[in-house]
Amino acid sequence: MREASVARPLPDDPAARRAWDVAATVTDPEIPVLTIEDLGVLRSVDLGDDGAVRVQLTPTYSGCPAMEAMRDDVLLALTHAGYADVRVDLVLAPAWTTDWMSEAGKQKLRRYGIQAPTGNAPARGSGPVRLQLAVKCPRCDSLNTRELARFGSTSCKALYECRDCLEPFDYFKVL
Repeated sequence: MREASVARPLPDDPAARRAWDVAATVTDPEIPVLTIEDLGVLRSVDLGDDGAVRVQLTPTYSGCPAMEAMRDDVLLALTHAGYADVRVDLVLAPAWTTDWMSEAGKQKLRRYGIQAPTGNAPARGSGPVRLQLAVKCPRCDSLNTRELARFGSTSCKALYECRDCLEPFDYFKVL
């Protein structure tokens, strides 16, 4: 069973829901175990009276190099599913946060060897600044880890190492 998110409500209309289900099969080209639904970048799917499909994607950050591939893959998936008129728009507001990532997606990340973001994204604007205390190793669950580099294989991730099992791993930062 899929989670419904306040930020990304699933379509009520069964026809739009079918189009959503097709778009939701597209995977993140940088982390292929995650679908764009898991990642939370699939924001909405609407079906017009003329059968045209309108999809909205929100990048994890502006300038994310994976968005062009995701847009093309959504177009291809929906076209192959029989939708003749498909438009995919990139929507920047509200900004994506790791809070939009599904719990299933976070579990997939851990099984893939990437520690999922822990906690919630900070509130935008003024207010207290959260401190991150520890990042758990996705392989042995040890909290005895340290950050090696603020940026890992992509801008969304930091590079960590576990001091117990000595394995390096990516941590998907809370954004």
